Amino acid sequence: MHTILGAGGAVANALTRELSNNNQTVRLVSRKPIVNNDKNITWRKADLLNYAEVLEAAKGSAVIYVCAGLVYDKNIWKAQWPVIMQNIINVAKATKARLIFFDNVYMYGLVDGPMTENTPYNPGSEKGKVRAAIANMLMDEVKAGNINASIARAADFYGTENKNSFFDMMVLDNYAKNKSAQWLGNPKKLHSLSYIPDMGKAMYLLGQHPESDNQIWHMPTAPALTGKQLIEITARIYKVKPSYFAINKFFLWAYGLFNKVVMGTVEMYYQYNHDYIFDSSKFEKAFNFKPTSYEDGIREMAETVYKPVN
Repeated sequence: MHTILGAGGAVANALTRELSNNNQTVRLVSRKPIVNNDKNITWRKADLLNYAEVLEAAKGSAVIYVCAGLVYDKNIWKAQWPVIMQNIINVAKATKARLIFFDNVYMYGLVDGPMTENTPYNPGSEKGKVRAAIANMLMDEVKAGNINASIARAADFYGTENKNSFFDMMVLDNYAKNKSAQWLGNPKKLHSLSYIPDMGKAMYLLGQHPESDNQIWHMPTAPALTGKQLIEITARIYKVKPSYFAINKFFLWAYGLFNKVVMGTVEMYYQYNHDYIFDSSKFEKAFNFKPTSYEDGIREMAETVYKPVN
């Protein structure tokens, strides 16, 4: 059985589709009910902060995928992520299941050049410090031989159904509505974007290959383009003018005074006014996987989720 902790989010949904398409038995675990008509998919309620609930939900698992997301607040992250990670580690020990943790790149901090699996942790934000700490918690257990676990990391992503990405919200959705796009930070800087359907496929592949355990993997992501290039590709696909305005740090901070989630983005602004280059060549070579191009990914979104209004 394949168990997804933190089901219902964009990556979890993409992974669920891959597992379902390949006739796998899946258990979705979340606090809120998830309706699914697939006979191979069941749902179980559990709070990841409650070890007993998580253990009960994960019993019988061969592979456990962690796709959880918390409210975008550094204080909540500090309080809850260490508890969740310890619970997950303990569940992996108790069930002997393989563990695959879906992660971001906050722990790297500002990197001069490409981010790789060997990039040292140098977080420049409070949320980055939390991510570094829980990643170390997990891999320390791996190094001790206590569990079989891997970390799957992605860059900023796009292609969500719930607009849970700055590119989806500020570029795709705006052009679909024939509005000007917005860009977070400096549009002349390179920025990698991971395509959600690719994340689902890549997580599925890791789950199918035990030999991939006990290491860090960067999920397949197309080579970085500048914000301006990404905007121009999108505008061409939507057949609109590539009009946009860039949001600087002060504007972000000012808006954040009225929106806590936006304020949580301010400390991450370094990712948007410097080059943000994500290297996934290790995964691409190991699994012979070609990431979806931005052209193809954006076109797919324009034809399905973010269809032009007119």
